[in-house]
Amino acid sequence: MKKELIIKRVFNAPVERVWRAWTDPEEAKKWWGPKGFTAPVVEIDFRVGGKYLYCMRGAATSGGKEQDFWSTGVYQEITPLEKIIVIDSFSDEKGNVVPATHYGMSADFPREMKVVEIFEAQGDMTKFTLRHKGFPANDIEGARAGWNSSLDKLAESLEGQKERAGVTFESFTSEEK
Repeated sequence: MKKELIIKRVFNAPVERVWRAWTDPEEAKKWWGPKGFTAPVVEIDFRVGGKYLYCMRGAATSGGKEQDFWSTGVYQEITPLEKIIVIDSFSDEKGNVVPATHYGMSADFPREMKVVEIFEAQGDMTKFTLRHKGFPANDIEGARAGWNSSLDKLAESLEGQKERAGVTFESFTSEEK
C-alpha cells in the first residue's frame, strides 16, 4: 500500500521569503537535503511545464567518496505565493529518470511521485504544508526523517535559528485513496 506523507510547519518568515527559498536556485542550495547533505547543483525552470534538477550530496562514506542523489521533476501547477505542484522522480545527473534502486532504495518506489507544497501567509509568518504522495509503506519513516531534517535546515536558512526554535510542526501519514 502506498502512503502519503504530510508535514506542516510554521516558519518565522513572511510568505515571500519562504516562497523564494523554494523557487530561487541560490536560496534552495542553502537548505536542500537533510542535515549532513549539501546541494551543489540546483537548476530551476520555474514555470508550468518547466523542470528542475537537484543534486543532494551526502557525506563521504567509509570508502572516502561522497554520494550524489539526483532528482528531477516537472512543475504541474504554480499559484504564486500559494501553491506548487510537481511530479518528482529520481534521476541521473542529466535529468534522465532512473528507478530508486539506482540509489540503493526499494524497488517499490514509483518512478513518479506527486508533491504538493502549500504556502499560507499568517502575518509575518508562513504556514507551510508538504504533501508527498506515493511512498511505499516501508519507506515512509525514512522519508519523514529526511523531509523534517531538510525543513529544519530551511528554518535555519530563513530565520538563522537552530533546532526548530520558534517553529511549530506536525507530521503524519495517510493511506492513499
